[in-house]
Amino acid sequence: MKRLLTYFLRGLVLSVPLVVTVAVCWFILTRIDGWLGLSTPGLGLAITLAAITLVGFVGSTFLWRTLEGWLDDLLERLPFVRLLYSSTKDLLNAFVGEKRRFDTPVLVSLSEDGAVRTFGFITQASLQSLGLPDDVAVYFPQSYNFAGQLVVVPSSRVTRLEAESSEVLAFIVSGGVTDVPAAARRSA
Repeated sequence: MKRLLTYFLRGLVLSVPLVVTVAVCWFILTRIDGWLGLSTPGLGLAITLAAITLVGFVGSTFLWRTLEGWLDDLLERLPFVRLLYSSTKDLLNAFVGEKRRFDTPVLVSLSEDGAVRTFGFITQASLQSLGLPDDVAVYFPQSYNFAGQLVVVPSSRVTRLEAESSEVLAFIVSGGVTDVPAAARRSA
């Protein structure tokens, strides 16, 4: 009986991630197809990816920069829309834009003796404008969640990691379960 339970648990570990991945992908594909009124699975995703790429191409032109400036000015005048638009734009720019902010993974000592530490990302290397010249802003993503906490800490408690940001983020979000290649440390 114990052996059957072991096989069952191993089967769960092997099959559930695959089933969940396929189900989520299928849901997304069929949802996009439904929004666009298409009957061919995946065609909506292909059209969406092509449209986003086309917008990115057009966004690289001088004409778009002029249009974007005008659109930004317009949206800045609308209270709720301004908050939603600028927050979304800043968040996307932090991860994939030209002004990427989550590219400096760090290890932060939370206790004086360095026994308690956590991983995060420097989002502001200088807080001089806030009157905190010796501090940095560090964002701590939460595990198994799409939230996090921004904490201001003395830069002396921050150790920069020689690792890819995406690998460190995957490590944090997975609750430390995902393996991260060995990282050499350097002081902030």
